[in-house]
Amino acid sequence: MAMTMTETIHNPQIALELGAGPDHTLHLHLDGRLDVRTTAQVWQPSMRWARRAHWRKIQVDASGLDFVDQCGIGFFLQLRLLQRRRQADFQIDGLKPRFLRLLAHFEQTDLFVGADATGPQLSLIEKVGQWGAHFYADLRAILIFSGEAAAMLAAAVVSPRHIRWSDVAIIARKAGVEALPILALIGFLIGLIMSFQSAVTLRQFGGQTYIPNLLGLTMVRELGPLMAAILLAARSGSSFAAEIGTMKVNEEIDALITMGLRPVRFLALPRMIAAVALMPFIVIFFIYFSFVGGALVMVSLGFPLAVFTERVFAYVHLSDFLGGMFKALVFSLLVAGIACQRGQATGSGASAVGDATTQSVVAGIILIAVADGVLAVLYYYLGI
Repeated sequence: MAMTMTETIHNPQIALELGAGPDHTLHLHLDGRLDVRTTAQVWQPSMRWARRAHWRKIQVDASGLDFVDQCGIGFFLQLRLLQRRRQADFQIDGLKPRFLRLLAHFEQTDLFVGADATGPQLSLIEKVGQWGAHFYADLRAILIFSGEAAAMLAAAVVSPRHIRWSDVAIIARKAGVEALPILALIGFLIGLIMSFQSAVTLRQFGGQTYIPNLLGLTMVRELGPLMAAILLAARSGSSFAAEIGTMKVNEEIDALITMGLRPVRFLALPRMIAAVALMPFIVIFFIYFSFVGGALVMVSLGFPLAVFTERVFAYVHLSDFLGGMFKALVFSLLVAGIACQRGQATGSGASAVGDATTQSVVAGIILIAVADGVLAVLYYYLGI
């Protein structure tokens, strides 16, 4: 076929001939290997020709190609994209069947979508409906996971030998023992700040001796379990979600299912048991260091240490302690459960694990706040 305005490139591994044919058609003739090394040599001149004019058709003669890899496929797809944007034709002739099968693996409609590409604008009603559908699907996934986890926990109580206690011990060490320094620091600072701020206010009324009462009741009943649970969600819950999410992205969870292992029992259950078993000790550790901070403030104000300890233990009763521990158990179950669920719901892609980790922390803190409100109302009506 007669061609004008030709350009040729000859290399030991690749040969390219470019030319403009009749009917405003661009012809490309390729010989040799189109791989990671040679594609770069033909890419620039080919794209320069392809963008030079509004070609009605780009026709590639690939009968001389002996080898094509993913880079070569990307070269063909980029040419096809240019023509698709122009609503013009693109044709590949003579490509060997095995390379055509490689080309068929790529979805043309989803490739090379620009970052600024926007879909159709939705109305407010459509956005609300879309949000409702996502919320329903998310709630359904959480309920399914909760039911399966509850059944597994009940089975673990009946048959403890089926639990991988070695995994529970390792998770308990990572989530609990290694978190003690940050718990001690935060607990000490919270007790110190609360006592100091209370002293500034109560000094006007001569009520500085009531600081231990305020600190003891607040930390044991409310703030101790709440702060410990938030730290658990931020530190250990995010770790649970990231570990399980990474396994999901690497298809390790699919491998477990293939081998007949249930992911909830194999991955989520040891983490939930470790969190529930550790939470009372974490809360007690946190409360203790908050009392250390409060005692430091009281001593600095001139009160004997015996006054602080006597008032704390005189006004904090067993019901307050048990109520706080029950809150801690509920919080730990929610935090560990939502972290494992978000990890198993991780999607695909480079940012999927990060998104799952963020969602686990946010959802965990929200669930802690909701559960705390429900338990506060329940304690009020029960007189606790």
